[in-house]
Amino acid sequence: MPDNTLLIVICSVLALAILGAIIYFVLRFMRGSIKLTMPQTSFGAGQMIFGSFDLLTKKTIQGNQLFVTLRGIKVTEYRNNDGDKKTRSDEIYCDQVTLEDAREYPSGYSAKYDFQIATPNVQSPEFMNSGIGQTLVSAFRLLSDRRTRIKWRVEARLDAKGIDLAASKSVQLNLGQFH
Repeated sequence: MPDNTLLIVICSVLALAILGAIIYFVLRFMRGSIKLTMPQTSFGAGQMIFGSFDLLTKKTIQGNQLFVTLRGIKVTEYRNNDGDKKTRSDEIYCDQVTLEDAREYPSGYSAKYDFQIATPNVQSPEFMNSGIGQTLVSAFRLLSDRRTRIKWRVEARLDAKGIDLAASKSVQLNLGQFH
């Protein structure tokens, strides 16, 4: 009998988690959407990433900030003491461009926003001497291990009271050699 009870509890928890995720995405969809467009997804060091996004609200939203972010996430795969394969993700780079500060977006609001955000310029001495530059150099030294990689993403987000609206796209950055 205890085996059945444990199975029932596990199934109940999974069902609640799935239901919670469904409710979250339905509520997010009911508030509105962001559609991100970028004509190019491969960039070099110091290049500008150009793009645009369409913001559509279905309900009135009190926005805290509208912004675009370039993030670099170092993903490392390793084996723990038991030999199980694990993955660790650490944010190593984040640059944000604010397009609008706090304001109210009325129901049915629709607008297109253009943006540009710079990729890290690893060739500039100022960047290499900064804290972010040193972090990137350390991360790239780890890349000689084939189990470590950096994922780059551009994200457009309306930070709002309640549920945010967001969209993101993966990009490839060729940052060159580090000395």
